[in-house]
Amino acid sequence: MSLIGPLLLMLAILRTPLFAIIVASAMLGFYSEDIHLSVISIEIYRLAEMPILLAIPLFTFAGYLLGESQASTRLVDLSNHLLGWLPGGLAIVAIFTCAMFTAFTGASGVTIIALGALLYPALKQAGYSENFNLGLLTSSGSLGLLFAPSLPLILFGVVAQQMALDQPIGIDQLFLAGIFPGLLMLVMLSIYSMYQPRNTIEKKGFDATKALAALNAAKWEIPLPIIVLGGIYGGYIAVSEAAAVTALYVLVVEVLVMREITFRQLPNIMRESMVLVGGIMIIIGASLASTNYMIDADIPTRLFELIQQYIDDKLTFLILLNLFLLALGMILDIFSAIVIIVPIILPIAVGYGVHPVHLGIIFLANMQLGYFTPPVGMNLFIASYRFEKPIMTLYRATIPFFFILLIAVLIITYWPTLSLVLIGG
Repeated sequence: MSLIGPLLLMLAILRTPLFAIIVASAMLGFYSEDIHLSVISIEIYRLAEMPILLAIPLFTFAGYLLGESQASTRLVDLSNHLLGWLPGGLAIVAIFTCAMFTAFTGASGVTIIALGALLYPALKQAGYSENFNLGLLTSSGSLGLLFAPSLPLILFGVVAQQMALDQPIGIDQLFLAGIFPGLLMLVMLSIYSMYQPRNTIEKKGFDATKALAALNAAKWEIPLPIIVLGGIYGGYIAVSEAAAVTALYVLVVEVLVMREITFRQLPNIMRESMVLVGGIMIIIGASLASTNYMIDADIPTRLFELIQQYIDDKLTFLILLNLFLLALGMILDIFSAIVIIVPIILPIAVGYGVHPVHLGIIFLANMQLGYFTPPVGMNLFIASYRFEKPIMTLYRATIPFFFILLIAVLIITYWPTLSLVLIGG
């Protein structure tokens, strides 16, 4: 069994699909413990018994529909007329619009591609510097991961619920816990944007007539957050039901009311969205088997005891956790990171007195930052492709945004009340 580690590493180097590596590790582990391998099939079948997993394909489909429609244009226009008159108004518009769009699409790369075409020339025309524009859009592409109904929030909750922790963790709790930390990031970037020099001093005042017109144009998109959050926390619908209502609502609005998506386009949109969902589901199913083995083998407990020999306080543990997660965010996509790493670090963090909901927000905040952390942050390459700029230019442009959001991540990490106040933790 000493060859398991090198074998799995070799599979990874050979670019073996992630789910195959996870299943292979589970199979080798169960085999070494003389446990029948049919337990893996049983664990994967458990996916069908999780009603909450219905939310993932439904929210994903709704997000893809929004991405293919003109919803992004209407949201930018509305935000611009409501906030554009402020100092740094257009930059603030970009920050909040990107966050909202990412929350519903669940993929920061989609945000950069969809909104970059609108916001990049607008920011340039408003007189902001090239570096600021590139850094703002690259870093803002992942800002919505802490806001409902972000897929990573849902996925973290699904994985955490399999750990049978003493402190139960609900997806609705994660939705609430992400509000203030997410707003902190938006506000810190907004304050930085307000003090940015511009090549023009022209500033438009608030125009109520245009604002009302933009409000009317976006009247169908505005109810979406109300449907999701109001329905869940008003006690009217569960998270999976909110996902179904959201998908149906977006489908009716974009296809039948706004008519921006034709029936001919629907099969392709469904196929693209379900390819992403299929990948996530396969990895989740494989990780359930791997997680079950780790629990049976008492691996998290043994790791905790090992770490305790060198780290004896919560503060040091959190510092090292931040460093680890930042590095992880650079090299691994967020969905893979959640299903592979969360089952390992969650019991260890709880052992150090970290609330599991707080850990979820810490995890996602760090991963969000890792998206544009050099040298291999995924958003850096997407932005380089989208804006046709050298990758080194993106590195330099994102440096100030990285440090601002790093400060926000540290505040989120070491001030747990910010995350837990709304859930009574």
